[in-house]
Amino acid sequence: MDMLWNGWGDPAKAAPLPETVTGLLHDLLGVKPRSTPVLGLEDVRPPAVTAAPAALRALAAAVGDEHVRTDAQSRVRHTRGKSTPDLLRLRAGDVSDVPQAVVLPAGHDEVLDVLRACAAHGLAVVPFGGGTSVVGGLAPQRSAFVALDLRRMNGLLDLDPVSRTAVLQPGLRAPEAEALLAAEGFTLGHFPQSFEWATIGGFAAARSSGQASAGYGRFDEMVLALTLATPEGTIETGRAPRSAAGPDLRQLILGSEGAFGVITSVTVRIRPLPEVRVYEGWRFGSFEEGTAALRRLAQDGPRPTVLRLSDETETLIGLAQPDAIGAGLASGGAGCLAIAGYEGTAEDTAYRRERAAAVLADCGGTPAGAEPGERWAHGRYSAPYLRDALLDAGAFAETLETAAFWSRIPDLYTAVRTALTDTLTRAGTPPLVMCHISHVYENGASLYFTVVSAQGEDPVAHWTPAKHAANEAVLAAGGTISHHHGVGTDHRDWYVREAGPLGVSALRAVKRRLDPDGLLNPGVLLPTD
Repeated sequence: MDMLWNGWGDPAKAAPLPETVTGLLHDLLGVKPRSTPVLGLEDVRPPAVTAAPAALRALAAAVGDEHVRTDAQSRVRHTRGKSTPDLLRLRAGDVSDVPQAVVLPAGHDEVLDVLRACAAHGLAVVPFGGGTSVVGGLAPQRSAFVALDLRRMNGLLDLDPVSRTAVLQPGLRAPEAEALLAAEGFTLGHFPQSFEWATIGGFAAARSSGQASAGYGRFDEMVLALTLATPEGTIETGRAPRSAAGPDLRQLILGSEGAFGVITSVTVRIRPLPEVRVYEGWRFGSFEEGTAALRRLAQDGPRPTVLRLSDETETLIGLAQPDAIGAGLASGGAGCLAIAGYEGTAEDTAYRRERAAAVLADCGGTPAGAEPGERWAHGRYSAPYLRDALLDAGAFAETLETAAFWSRIPDLYTAVRTALTDTLTRAGTPPLVMCHISHVYENGASLYFTVVSAQGEDPVAHWTPAKHAANEAVLAAGGTISHHHGVGTDHRDWYVREAGPLGVSALRAVKRRLDPDGLLNPGVLLPTD
């Protein structure tokens, strides 16, 4: 099943906001109902295909006629990603940057053939997995391009129960990967908010981080080997779990977002299926107090599998529990809600839970029982649907994230909130800015911000200066421009500053060697020459 073309996920799961919430949005933020209808897919008219017939024939020779799609619906469904500006433009019928064709290869060799055909005919290539990018990762700076849809490459190629490794194809969606592994008694343990739709290749290409990262690690930590198809040939990395044989080429491919090549297989570390999963809530008097508690667990242990903390505003609104939005306001809730989750054997889970509870209590936390944790687990993938409902109701909703060392977290938190609030208020759409910590490390943590405001007359024009101001605040406060969403085009200019001139020159040299014609996702990750 395809994802909703101008929104998130399964259309059957979309639900409008309750009247109490729309009233709250009006009272708090001045949100007004939409004045223009959302166009249907049948109403959208993409530009005509201009690729040369010879180019389309070469693509068909690589993958078969039936796997080269030039119909309007296929092309529109592969236009951009799922950021709020992406969706607003689609909803308004703006599909000016659709691909010329959608090409569906069945394996590594067919990917190589497609890349050669595109190089011969000057067509750019955008690898397309789940289409869940929220940072412009599917918006190349080239009008003539094809979307390389990897959905046919969706198998479990090998499983080694002795080494606890699995070889997965890039188009395998996360739920399908978990089902295949579970049948053999294993799990990957990677559960980002995009879990229901994102793919293995996308996780690697964007350095994804899942909600259980405190226990299972980030996706880039799970990857043991990669195969990369490029216009110049094949790169295979990873012969052992660790190596001192020079720089690790895996790290060059991870996070490269299709700019260096197309990931065609990923070897990952797997873990036994947990016997038990337990999630519970804790209350802290302030975000500062809760952050100190998370830091102590991250540094001194025991570390839960899931560990996250909502600030006062997010707790009050109830965004930590998307299916109970507004509940905190209605009940007059205060403080900050933390969620701690434990997965593993029954014995180990009980042991870690008891010791972690002692640490959280010692740091000022008050146990809130299982209900907040179970409610979070039940709605852990609901936030993107909530975003669509907010857009339908006339609100603007978007997210951004960063990470920093623990000592810089307070200033980073304040700087980004201030940048967003000041910029949007000056634009006449004062926002509600919420934040949570959802990924912790011994030396630092991530901050994930959610922004809600009225849309204004031109919501994208309102948001762009605020996003840029937030990016500037991130760099000035010592944060990274992205913790797990990636670079895309939205963060590219700030990533260039973060990497520095010499670092960018080195990456450009790599791209020129692997992609001499600059056809792979041009303008994503690195500016075009």
